[in-house]
Amino acid sequence: MSWTRREFLELASAGAASMGLAACGAPARQQQDTSSDQPSSDTTSQTSDNVDLGEFKSLALDTKAWKYDKDNDVYYQLGLTYCLKPATTAYESLAIFVPGKFFTAEKKGDTYSCTVNEKAVVGGFTPSTAPILLPINSGTLSPQASPTKYGYDGLGTFLDAGCIYVYAGFRGRSAGYDSSTGSNELYPGGAPWPVVDLKAAIRYLRYNKDALPCDTSRVFSFGFSAGGGVSALLGSTGDAEAYKPYLDSIGAITHDAEGNAVSDAVFGSASWCPVTSFDTADASYEWSMGQFSTAGNRADGTWTVSLSQGLATDYATYINAMDLRDSDDSQLTLDESEGSVYTLGSYANQLLSILDESATNFVADTTFPYTYTPQRIDDPTFPGDPNLATARATEAAVAAAKQEAQSSSAEAQTEGTTDATESADGTTTTTTAMPMGTTQVQSTIYDTVQNYFAALNSDYWWINYNVSRQTVSISSLRDFSTHLCPAELAVPAFDAVDRSTKINQLFGIGEESTLHFDEIVGNRVAADADTYASLEGWDDSYATAWQDDLEKTDSLETDMATRVSLFNPLYFLSGTYEGYGTGSVAPHWRVNEGVFDTSTSLATAANLVLALRHFSGVEDVAYVPVWGQGHVMAERSGTANDNLLAWVASCCE
Repeated sequence: MSWTRREFLELASAGAASMGLAACGAPARQQQDTSSDQPSSDTTSQTSDNVDLGEFKSLALDTKAWKYDKDNDVYYQLGLTYCLKPATTAYESLAIFVPGKFFTAEKKGDTYSCTVNEKAVVGGFTPSTAPILLPINSGTLSPQASPTKYGYDGLGTFLDAGCIYVYAGFRGRSAGYDSSTGSNELYPGGAPWPVVDLKAAIRYLRYNKDALPCDTSRVFSFGFSAGGGVSALLGSTGDAEAYKPYLDSIGAITHDAEGNAVSDAVFGSASWCPVTSFDTADASYEWSMGQFSTAGNRADGTWTVSLSQGLATDYATYINAMDLRDSDDSQLTLDESEGSVYTLGSYANQLLSILDESATNFVADTTFPYTYTPQRIDDPTFPGDPNLATARATEAAVAAAKQEAQSSSAEAQTEGTTDATESADGTTTTTTAMPMGTTQVQSTIYDTVQNYFAALNSDYWWINYNVSRQTVSISSLRDFSTHLCPAELAVPAFDAVDRSTKINQLFGIGEESTLHFDEIVGNRVAADADTYASLEGWDDSYATAWQDDLEKTDSLETDMATRVSLFNPLYFLSGTYEGYGTGSVAPHWRVNEGVFDTSTSLATAANLVLALRHFSGVEDVAYVPVWGQGHVMAERSGTANDNLLAWVASCCE
C-alpha cells in the first residue's frame, strides 16, 4: 500500500511520539523561498515602526580601517566584534580578507580608506557577484578564536578565486573564561552557542553589505566532522525563531539602518564527514556498527551489549516513524530479520546502494597498484588564523616529546624501519616502526583490482566485483561493518556512561561541564534497568543518571531536549519533527564522507542527504561517499579546497 506524504505524516505521529518526535501534517510555517533568483536574502522585506534605526550603529564597519598586504594584494581587518553584548570578545569577533583588486584605496597613515571598485574582476567574480566563504575550522568543536594577527598562508587559494574570506570566531563545546579580558566570570558554551555565534557573524556581514565588495546573499559555510555538522545547521536553520532568545542575549543584529530585518540564512553548506543529529547518534551507531561487534564493552555478558542491541532496535523504530524517502518518493523503512535484528528493508537497501556506488567509483578512480593506509584527522586546516597553526604545532610537539620521553626509558628502542611481507594473493603489507618505537603505521599494497577484492573476500565471499561491468555489490551491512568499518567507539558512542565524550561536553551546562543528553538512551536504560542489573558492569546509579541530566536547563532556561533539537539539522528538515519548515534552508549543498569512517554512523550523512533531496527549495545536493577513506576530508580526486571552490563557482553560475 502506498501513502501520500500527508497521510504518512499523520500515520507516523503515533510512533514518533515515543521517540521524542512530534509529527505535523504541515510545517509550522511555510518553507521560505530559497530559489536561485532569490537565494537567501540579505534582508527580508518586512520593516517595523518600533525598531531603533540606530541600534546597531556601533557595529558599522569602518571603511577607513583596512590593513593592506602589498606583497599579496590583500586588504583585511581583524578583531571585528559582531554583536552588541558579546560573552567573550576573543571568540565573538571576526576577520575579513578581501582580494586587493576589489578595492580602490587611499592610504591614511597605517590604514587604508577603501571604496568598492565595481569594475574589478577576480577569478570570474566581480564585487557584485563575489561570494563569502565562512570556514568552521574545528572538527571537535573546540572554540574558534578570532585571529589576532595576520598571515597569508593558505588564503591565496580562496582569494585568487575571487571570494571574500571571513574567519569568524565562535564559542565551542564548553563554557569558559575570556582570556583576553582576564574575567573570572564563566561565559556559557556548548549547544547551541557555536551556531548562534556564527549566525550573529553572518548578520554582521549583511548589516555591512554596502561596505563590502561582494554579494552578501551568497554566504557559503563549510566544515569537517562536528564542524561539518555546524555547517549543516547553518544551512538548515536560516532565521529560525528557535534561536532568537540566544541571538537576542548577545545583541545580534536584527535589522539594518532602514529597519529591514537582517537574515542569517546561507546560500550553500558544505561538510566533510558531518557528525550531527545527536538525538539519534547513539542508536544509529549501534544499528550500523555496534550490534555487529563483540569487542570492548560489547562483549557477551555485559549490560552494555544488551544496551547496544536495544538501541539498534530503537533506531529501527525511529526510521520507521520518519519520512525519509528514495528517489521514487517511496518511504524508506527497516524490517526485522532473524534474531530480532532490523537489517532488512528499503532503508537498509538504500545504504547498501550508497556503498555499492562508492565502491564502483573507487574502481573507476583508482590506478593499481593501490596502497591503502588508514588515516584520520581531528581538525581541518582551513587558513585565516596563524595563531591556530602555531598552537596546533605546539600541541603536536608536546605530545611527540612526551611519547619520545616515554619510549626512551624503555630497554629496547628501534630505529625507523619498514618491513614488507608479500602474500600469495598479490598483496604486500608494510609495517613501519617509527623512531623510538612509539607508533606503527601499517599499509597494504594491492597489485591488481582483482587481488584487492580477493583479499576482502579472504574469509568468505561478501563483496562482488563484476569484471565486465566494473561494478561492485555488497551482500549486507553486517559484512561491510565487520570487514571494513567495525565499531571503534564504546557503547554509547556519544553519550558515554561516564559522560566523558566531547559530545557530553557539548551538552554540559556551566560548571557541570559534561552531561547526559540522549533521551533514547535514557529511556532504554530506564526501561531495562532490572535486566541490566544482573549483567556485568552495571551500577545502580546508572538507572536514573540520564533522566536526572535530561531535566536540567541552560543559562536561558532551555531544556535539554530543545538544545539537542537546536543541534539537529533534521529537526528543521524532516516533517516528523516540530521544527520542520521553520528555517530558511540553503538551496545548495555538498556532503562528502569517507565510508570507512568509524567516528559516526554511515546513516548520519545519508539521512541528511535524503531529507534535503525532498525539501522544497533545495536546488542541488552533491553527495560524495568515498570508498577507502575514513574520518578525513574525503574526496574522490583532487584537493578538498579546490573541489570546494569549483562547487562554489557552480552554485553561483
